[in-house]
Amino acid sequence: MEKSINQSISLLSHIHSVTSDFLRDKLKENGWPDFATSHGNILFQLKENQNMTMKDLSEKINRDKSTTTVLVRKLEQEGLIETVSDTNDKRSKLIRLTKKGKEYNCKTSEISKDLIATFYKDFNQEEKEKFVEFLQRISNNFS
Repeated sequence: MEKSINQSISLLSHIHSVTSDFLRDKLKENGWPDFATSHGNILFQLKENQNMTMKDLSEKINRDKSTTTVLVRKLEQEGLIETVSDTNDKRSKLIRLTKKGKEYNCKTSEISKDLIATFYKDFNQEEKEKFVEFLQRISNNFS
């Protein structure tokens, strides 16, 4: 048992890698071969939060501001997001989904459902909830 406990971080790394591969393959199958999972995470965050500053978005996707800027520029070039002035603070810019970005999120929701179904295959609801609770506790240990 001790050996498997010590392999938990390696397992998490492996899961991260295979889920990224899964998403990349599904995106490619659906006509988005140049999209990284970080692009999808940005679009998801904007769907959940409507308008976000670059700083808030960087924190949500756990990337530094310069990396986030590069990712955002790619999505702007694709017409999926736009940057607008914050009406409450003219010095600040907000990032939000365009109509095309909202359509993209609708199309990729099936990919997300496939990922979740694969991820939690053979788990019951209680196990899923406990698993998320444990992951949150681990995440909090590093906060």
